[in-house]
Amino acid sequence: MRRTKTMPLKDVLKEYVEVMKMKSKLSEVSLLNSWEKIVGPTIGRATKDIYIKDKKLFIRLNSSVIRSELLLIKDGLRDRLNDNTGSQVILDIVFL
Repeated sequence: MRRTKTMPLKDVLKEYVEVMKMKSKLSEVSLLNSWEKIVGPTIGRATKDIYIKDKKLFIRLNSSVIRSELLLIKDGLRDRLNDNTGSQVILDIVFL
């Protein structure tokens, strides 16, 4: 029996993500996973906890010096993280 309505797996998965309304959550996970790639291994090691709540990225650091440096480049960092995911995932970054 030959199927007439075959679709590539890529299209099926894309449609499934849209139907289940998972796109925003997947974008958040992608952003969290790209944190160390964007900021580098030194800041990645100094990061104790990272999570997103209400379109704000919360980052707990174990170094006050790194926290101060990141505060100076907060807007540029937010833009790079959003550009890396391809959508406006976060609106603000809070350093704890």
